[in-house]
Amino acid sequence: MKSTIAALDFGTSKIVTLVAETSGSQRCDIVGAGISSYDGFLDGEWNNTMMLNEAIQKSITEAESQSKRKIREINVGVPGEFTRVYAVETSVTIQGADPHVTSRHVEKIFANADKRLSPVRGVVVHRSPAWFMVDGGKKTLEPVGLKGTELKALVSFVVADTFFLDDVMARLRDMNITVSGFFSSSTGEAMLYLLEEDRDRTALLIDIGYLCTDVLAVEGDAVIFQKTLAVGGGHIAADVAEGLSVSLESAEQIKREYVYGISTISQSYTVTGEDGVKSETFTQEQVAAVLEPRVDEIAEMIKECIEESGMKLSDWSNVYLTGGGLSLNRGGRDYLSAKLEKPVRDTVKRTIKLSSPIYASAMGLMDLIIDTIESRNIPAGGISGGVKDFFKSLLGG
Repeated sequence: MKSTIAALDFGTSKIVTLVAETSGSQRCDIVGAGISSYDGFLDGEWNNTMMLNEAIQKSITEAESQSKRKIREINVGVPGEFTRVYAVETSVTIQGADPHVTSRHVEKIFANADKRLSPVRGVVVHRSPAWFMVDGGKKTLEPVGLKGTELKALVSFVVADTFFLDDVMARLRDMNITVSGFFSSSTGEAMLYLLEEDRDRTALLIDIGYLCTDVLAVEGDAVIFQKTLAVGGGHIAADVAEGLSVSLESAEQIKREYVYGISTISQSYTVTGEDGVKSETFTQEQVAAVLEPRVDEIAEMIKECIEESGMKLSDWSNVYLTGGGLSLNRGGRDYLSAKLEKPVRDTVKRTIKLSSPIYASAMGLMDLIIDTIESRNIPAGGISGGVKDFFKSLLGG
């Protein structure tokens, strides 16, 4: 039996609505997508509240038109700008003649973590384990059945600002659309695009968007650190516009076409004037002089963020880049890698439709929604899918 799911994702320059069909034979088939440009958000506020409803409606209407389905209920992704991540370590004692971990101990771990988290401002939209550990042994995500006298865990909570939740619900209510649930867009993106083996070693995901850059540390099934930097690809374009005395539209064109790391070949960038006829050409050196200082600043902010986070990264911890701010440029990933003094990789391609990095957040959100819905249908004890599925059913959204 097919079911239809709608998701709404707020980026810093575009709103994306996805409509997906799920069935027993196919986990997710995107049957409609609506994309609407808007002025985004910064410092926890919308940049243009007057035009926000129009942008939301345009994105939803386009998705409805493509999917040939009317959206009455929708799941909403909460951007990193409107969330905070709390990683809570806690433990429980295991007693008995033959002490071993049961589902009851896992439930108690999360209850203890909930108590340690409270009180906190906002609403918890996601809760997940980074790891479990029995008697100081090896970290695992499947502790049930292991023998020992103490179970420890690191539990991550993603807490959303009530302003965002209330505001978006009210706007959608005015459009006669009900919010089915709120989800962490950053968590969805990390779980979809970072492989399990990378997350087991703690991985970093850097999403350079248009107005913001999200820096995430991911371990196990959890985002354990997140910081949003108020700078992105739009600031690069603004510097190009000012430095070369061209329109922002022309600056965007140059930014998209810019090739990083050129030293031995001649490269130039030609833009069309506002009259549609006159054009200007700039050399690689001219563009680099106004563009690269901002990219260097972004890289330095990311580097400082990593250093100040207190995260323990091993030599095996990988760094990944996504988002449309830099990853689409030839040489962009290598340029960032040199500035961070760490190898930076592209995220793995996990989707066929909308596979561009600019849709990573929306596709990750949809994957998280479907994963949560599936987990709620798992019988208690994880009979249908093993021990790990039990934790998904326990954690839910």
